[in-house]
Amino acid sequence: MIPSILPTYNRAPFSFVSGSGSWLTSDDGRRFLDLGAGIAVNSLGHAHPKLVAALTAQAGQLWHTSNLYHIPAQHKLADQLVDLTFADTVFFTNSGTESCELAVKMARKYFYDKGQPERVEIIAFEGAFHGRSSAGIAAAGAEKLTKGFGPLLPGFVQLPFADHDALHAAVNEKTAAILIEPIQGEGGIRPVPDHCLKGLRDFCDSHGILLIFDEVQCGVGRTGKLFAHEWAGIDPDIMMVAKGLGGGFPIGAVLANEEAASGMGAGTHGSTYGGNPLGCAVASAVLDEVAAPEFLAEVSRKAGALRQGLEGLVAQYPDVFEGVTGAGLMLGLKCKASNMDVVTAGYDCEVLTVPAAENVVRVLPALTISNAEIAQALERLETAAQTVQSAQ
Repeated sequence: MIPSILPTYNRAPFSFVSGSGSWLTSDDGRRFLDLGAGIAVNSLGHAHPKLVAALTAQAGQLWHTSNLYHIPAQHKLADQLVDLTFADTVFFTNSGTESCELAVKMARKYFYDKGQPERVEIIAFEGAFHGRSSAGIAAAGAEKLTKGFGPLLPGFVQLPFADHDALHAAVNEKTAAILIEPIQGEGGIRPVPDHCLKGLRDFCDSHGILLIFDEVQCGVGRTGKLFAHEWAGIDPDIMMVAKGLGGGFPIGAVLANEEAASGMGAGTHGSTYGGNPLGCAVASAVLDEVAAPEFLAEVSRKAGALRQGLEGLVAQYPDVFEGVTGAGLMLGLKCKASNMDVVTAGYDCEVLTVPAAENVVRVLPALTISNAEIAQALERLETAAQTVQSAQ
């Protein structure tokens, strides 16, 4: 018989009942060092006191009214994001998947209103992950996402990762936008070099098309900048955000400049829950912490220490690991052994990591991880590597 929860997940064989900072406690009393952070969601760790306080205060006042009315907490959060980023305007969603849907709609509506309704194609890249909605899987195009769900939504073109010639050949009179993650997450922690992001910005400008960044996983301080594209010194026209924005509370957003958003007038998009008072109160508290220059500097410092330690593991266990990739506290261990063997061995050492494509193990700790916890993380990952090496 089918279980009461639709069986779409291959879950690890344990449950967690509480969390604090970088630690999770299971129902059998074991304490795990969490290097997954809910897949880059718990930016300030578990049960951060300022987030608990923000949520509790808002919950005692008002939970939900819908977007039929003005929501003060939403206005506050939108102003914060506009002040901190390239954006002139923000629409709030509940997830990265919903953010993808609006980003696609916004790009197509922009050209429709400019009298170019034929410009509907969105260029995306092999290895991408933009959520599991119809638009998200059509954009990514990978068989593991699309098999059995056809016919796929038309209007998307997939190109090989880092193939400049293919990009130049793909643009035509139907092209509306390029959609790309500055660092691929599910695709194996693959960064797009800064000079390539700059090149994409110039390319879009020269061809009159929009540039959409998917910073659902790599944004909100994870790389040591508030958003990963800032390292390249350029801005997108539209950006998808979620995961770390709510620090564990479901909220997403689409950020855009005024020109790109010009087609989105009243009635063109909506969300019942998007930007509700609870989510916005928590996200504002997240930004108060993460956007501080001293906080971001600490992320970069801790990232350097963690990466150095991971590089040491690669050197010490060359039969298990090949290298380290990524940026900031969005790192990947490229494996020679099975990445799932490494993840599973970590469970026995009470350390949590996340698998990805390209045989990579993602290391995505809370941005608040301490020096002592980094040292413990490296010790536990070394024990896991020893286990995997012994089994070879």
